Amino acid sequence: MTAPGAETVAVVVVTYHSEQLLPELLRSLPEGLAGVDWSLTVADNASTDNTVAVVRRLAPDARLVEMGANLGYAAGINAAVAAAPPHSAVLVLNPDVRLAPGCVKRLLEVLRSPGTGIAVPRLRDGDGALIPTLRREPTLLRAVGDLLLGAQRAGRHPALGEVVTDRRRYRHPTTADWAEGSTLLISAGCWRACAPWDESFFLYSEETEFALRARDAGFATRFDPTAEAIHLEGDSRHCPRLWTLLVRNRIRLYRRRHGPAGTACFWAVLLLRELSRAVLGRRANRAAAWGLLSGIGRSP
Repeated sequence: MTAPGAETVAVVVVTYHSEQLLPELLRSLPEGLAGVDWSLTVADNASTDNTVAVVRRLAPDARLVEMGANLGYAAGINAAVAAAPPHSAVLVLNPDVRLAPGCVKRLLEVLRSPGTGIAVPRLRDGDGALIPTLRREPTLLRAVGDLLLGAQRAGRHPALGEVVTDRRRYRHPTTADWAEGSTLLISAGCWRACAPWDESFFLYSEETEFALRARDAGFATRFDPTAEAIHLEGDSRHCPRLWTLLVRNRIRLYRRRHGPAGTACFWAVLLLRELSRAVLGRRANRAAAWGLLSGIGRSP
């Protein structure tokens, strides 16, 4: 039983055809959350594989929310948090994350820093390489930097790159405008002030929108390298359908925060970026460029 006033973490996981990924995630939770009171809630977006059976078999005490249809990542997070027992923080995890021992206890300490609403760990991929997870707010100049220099080179310069690619920035605690959304610890106060996540994005940019809105409300995103996890990452860069959706939602997010003229310029820069990569034979970029030209990227 949780002591009065103790911190409790609601772990929320959104699944969709995740039966191969879930066992390792679930095995990592006890050590990753060592010393922390926690509960697990899984929202499943109508998987047709054995995802639900895996949850019931390997995590029988977890709360399971069956969404009935694939309603998107944000919708799953919102439903899982709503179904979770009382908590003082929300830990959002992708199914392909594996927590390192003590990760969440350290993130809770980070979350206690004044003005912090979101705490994030240092992430590595399955081969142990650092994943650049910190982000700056999307701007027109940063989109031009990505177009002309590429994300890796542009990211070394704060004014020119959205992705923070300077490895030295990942050696010490710091703050960011937002961070990739696979592993986020969100304070209950931040959640109450800024939730729900915007379900209209379905997938991609929903974590950006939430973190920027949280920052605007006074809740910083804080990174600490002493908390670690592994993220196996998905295939959005190679899947034409997913990459098109990612680009589309970048424009939709920009429109939320800028006027029509600025959004039109942002759209044009992203179109040029996708076309410049498409001529190299990249199918995902070709699909995204066609999506923008056919009006997909300009939908409300």
